[in-house]
Amino acid sequence: MNPLRWDVLLVGFVLAVPVLALGLRGDFTTEEMVSKLPWCLLAGWAVVALVRAVLAPPKPAPTPKRRPAARPVVTRDDEDEESAAA
Repeated sequence: MNPLRWDVLLVGFVLAVPVLALGLRGDFTTEEMVSKLPWCLLAGWAVVALVRAVLAPPKPAPTPKRRPAARPVVTRDDEDEESAAA
């Protein structure tokens, strides 16, 4: 899964909002804030991967392939019995 998909970027941005807010408030320096943003993208990727894996529909059960009916094996003894009965 591409880490730059729109849903990953959206979730990563939502997770980055508190980091950006703390940076604007002054609790984080610019370096701390910038170093935490890639982790928000990684967390967004993990969340989207987990949600997609859980919500994926199950794979359909494979249909059994039809085989031709087995022919009865005629042995030499069976032929002798058939000729004796006739």
